Amino acid sequence: MTNYDIKDLKQAEGGRRGLSGRNGDAVLRLIRDRFEKERPLAGMRISACLHVTTETANLMQPYIPAAPDVVLTASNPLSTQDDVAASLVTHFEIPVYAIKGEDNVTYYKHISAALAHEPHMTMDDGADLVSTMHKERREFFRRCWAAPRRLPPE
Repeated sequence: MTNYDIKDLKQAEGGRRGLSGRNGDAVLRLIRDRFEKERPLAGMRISACLHVTTETANLMQPYIPAAPDVVLTASNPLSTQDDVAASLVTHFEIPVYAIKGEDNVTYYKHISAALAHEPHMTMDDGADLVSTMHKERREFFRRCWAAPRRLPPE
């Protein structure tokens, strides 16, 4: 089972119902189709610190066939939708670290869980993930500069 820290897995069906019908967004469908064919992010670990909402859940879905290893943590505990977090864990096997209204200690524990994922790439709304990397996890930057460069295909 996927690692996670959310309020309640039993809310997953409610979250899934909230996502159904929204998957039809044409742009996201095109991205998903392209990612399924090209798998441009294969082997990549991504840590995302975003609002855990239906919009973010729809954004995360195209990454699934692209084969990256994605972790999601909340950028704002007040906007977290617990049912969406449960659905992402249950139906999409995305590790989610987010609980609506979580305190600061839990919030930064979740930021640390996203960084423990040792991401190659981050998506960060609010810069808490990146600022924590700068303050407490400088080894990420040494590793990035030491890693061979991977150029995009032409």
